[in-house]
Amino acid sequence: MIRIPSRSVATWLFCVAIAVTTMMSRAVQAEDEMKPFVLASTSIGTVADHVDGVKTALTDADFEIVGEYSPYPNAHIVVVSNSDLTRAAINHNRAGYIAGQRISITKVSDEVTRAGDQIQIAYTNPRYMAAAYRIDTDLTGVAEKLEEALGADVEFGPDKGLTAEKLMKYHYTFGMEYFDEPHQLASHDSYEEAIDIVEENLEAQTAGVSKVYRIDIPGAKQTVFGVSMKATGEIKNKYMDETYIMGEIDFKPVRSTAHLPYEILVNGGDVEALHARFRIAMNFPDLSMMGSNSFMNIMPSPDAIKEALTLVAGGETEEEL
Repeated sequence: MIRIPSRSVATWLFCVAIAVTTMMSRAVQAEDEMKPFVLASTSIGTVADHVDGVKTALTDADFEIVGEYSPYPNAHIVVVSNSDLTRAAINHNRAGYIAGQRISITKVSDEVTRAGDQIQIAYTNPRYMAAAYRIDTDLTGVAEKLEEALGADVEFGPDKGLTAEKLMKYHYTFGMEYFDEPHQLASHDSYEEAIDIVEENLEAQTAGVSKVYRIDIPGAKQTVFGVSMKATGEIKNKYMDETYIMGEIDFKPVRSTAHLPYEILVNGGDVEALHARFRIAMNFPDLSMMGSNSFMNIMPSPDAIKEALTLVAGGETEEEL
């Protein structure tokens, strides 16, 4: 019988323990990492074939449909809310962004999928969005309801997910904005005045911006608007156009159409929007800085978006100052 010296046994056991601990740590870390979107299912047909079924499944799961639109051909977006989301929206004074969750129905061609034309039904990941918006509320229940209604094949977006801890303090890189550095669009004497001005300008499609949805947050003088942005109207700047922007950044085989629409938040008399360098990066955190599909191609977009939304909010653009 071969005897292993006790010191060698201790060393071997220590190494095994370290290896096991490392594997467990990696497993836990992988479980904790989240991605911004959830692919519910894939199928065939047209976008129109699936819109009614998706809406019915959502309402059957007690979601309220607050808006819908087609931002460009072969894409349709439905926005929903429920009491869990509006309660989360009062978690802090800028939490209104969480009130609407976005569901996308996108037709992706064989040239992209290499597996035939495909209808992709996807939605925003409530837990990811809550962490990115610094909301200390567990939205697992909302995620479970979306999964029950539509399915949950796989989370997607970046190759590597982000933990809640990292999302709470997320920014793309040095010099890029955080969640608490929004575009300050306008300031009015009252919440009511701010709402009236935003509604009037959205109705007029000022600067090519129009309303997709409106959610009033119960118990707070806070309203979040979802808006479509087109290069029409007085500025005609392609860099604020959602079709142009998505054409540059949403190029992977599984499409992140539910990045849209953008939001305007009325908070008391103040009107703001998430800084576009944060809003885009939080949903596309692995978008390269330079190259064929990169931030470089949309470098003017944050300023163009701010200008358009400022006009909607009734604020003064830099040219007017």
